[in-house]
Amino acid sequence: MKMLGVLLMLLLPTSGFADDGAWQAWREGEALLIMRHALAPGSGDPAGFVLEDCSTQRNLNSEGQQQAKRWGDSLRTQYSGAITIYSSQWCRCLDTARLMNSAGPVALPALNSFFAGRGDGDKQTQALVLQFASAQLAQPAVLVSHQVNFTALTGIFPRSGEAVIVALPLTQPATVLARLNTP
Repeated sequence: MKMLGVLLMLLLPTSGFADDGAWQAWREGEALLIMRHALAPGSGDPAGFVLEDCSTQRNLNSEGQQQAKRWGDSLRTQYSGAITIYSSQWCRCLDTARLMNSAGPVALPALNSFFAGRGDGDKQTQALVLQFASAQLAQPAVLVSHQVNFTALTGIFPRSGEAVIVALPLTQPATVLARLNTP
């Protein structure tokens, strides 16, 4: 029976229930929460994609908008103070971040998608690792990005709106403390 309890505790972080230790590390700036943007049906971006024009991109649908709002509510139950949200410059990521936190996101090009040759995955991932190589942040932080970025950093293929809490200093592969389903 004791072995079953240990196995269940090991499975909880991957089933969407982060233990308080992972959340505590995040609250104390000793970990990051990295998430794939909320639901934006499809794959990649349409022909004619222009970064500065959301009408040319794949965007959040109403379900994705609700996912992002639930993420914001969930984060506020974990931490009542200011949370820094960094985002890819793609509209679906910026919209996810805005719907999560009314303070607005900080655009971070290292989080931009490199799917289908749009960027340089190795350089962007290394830039991200360097940016968050410090052992502690001043306040909790969230990174909103894309599947390819998430996978390059963690080795996990996330669903839309899925997240992980990773330990700082950030490494590649990242040290995953908890895997979180969309609330």
